[in-house]
Amino acid sequence: MATLTDIKKPVAAEMRDFELYFTRTLQSDIPFFHIILNTVIRRKGKQMRPLLVFLTAKLNGTVNETTYVAATFIELLHTATLVHDDVVDDASERRALPSINVLYNSKIAVLLGDYLLAQGLLISVEKQKFNMLGLVSEAVKEIVKGELVQLQKTRKLDIREEDYIRIIRMKTAALISACTACGASSVTDDADTIARMKEFGEYLGIAFQIKDDLLDYTGNGLTGKREGNDIKEKKITLPLIHALREAGPLHRRHIIRILRRKKKGRKEIGEVIAFVRDHHGLEYAESKMREYSEMAMRIVDAYPDSETKSALMEFVLFSTLRKN
Repeated sequence: MATLTDIKKPVAAEMRDFELYFTRTLQSDIPFFHIILNTVIRRKGKQMRPLLVFLTAKLNGTVNETTYVAATFIELLHTATLVHDDVVDDASERRALPSINVLYNSKIAVLLGDYLLAQGLLISVEKQKFNMLGLVSEAVKEIVKGELVQLQKTRKLDIREEDYIRIIRMKTAALISACTACGASSVTDDADTIARMKEFGEYLGIAFQIKDDLLDYTGNGLTGKREGNDIKEKKITLPLIHALREAGPLHRRHIIRILRRKKKGRKEIGEVIAFVRDHHGLEYAESKMREYSEMAMRIVDAYPDSETKSALMEFVLFSTLRKN
């Protein structure tokens, strides 16, 4: 499997320029806020979403200033959603480091998230990239809807597979499809091309999230959460959905009772993990993940051979084979 460094090669120069472009947007004339923004800059993750913007742009045309605006807007939005998610989930860690709401407090974290989102909106308006603004605004709406649906379903613990796919399509795939659609729209006005790249991003996003949920059963803390964290938070994901569907009624009710408990120790979490493994929940989720990743690959495979096409194919593989 190619490394992320290998995947970045076709757009390595663009990603280096993006670093400077992005950093310039995170400036403030308020000293205290400037310190907080520097914390965000130092904690940059893999930057997979800006990478997707540049790769899909290069696959369909020539990278230009609009591509940099799109990548910056997407990264600001993604960072804002992570900060807000940590507040909503009362998370103490992000990427194995203290979360913003722990370092400062929830009020500051919410304000930071709002600032990042506003900054992204401002950049797109200043550059008059209204098509991109529409694509990203739609993603924001879907993310919020997905969070609300998940909160409702978590309270009732009645998530079915179709509910789960709908939630991750809104919460995760919406932003990734915005990356790929914005990348394409930065270099072409062809509606079919943009729609095709949006579909590619949606399939990739669903596969990516299923992999993330699988890591909750084999986690090492490098994702920013420990093994069993979703179980602790009563988040019912695909491996557990399948296991509950396959189990007998008595066993199912027993596991549901564990999930309903406000406080669950390592023993209870371990029991749920064992239950999922015994009922082949991991294998089933992996098979669904492969289905979506193969649909994503088929869209890219229709393009002529190029270094960028190969990188995007490897990106899909990397997303589903990663260990963190």
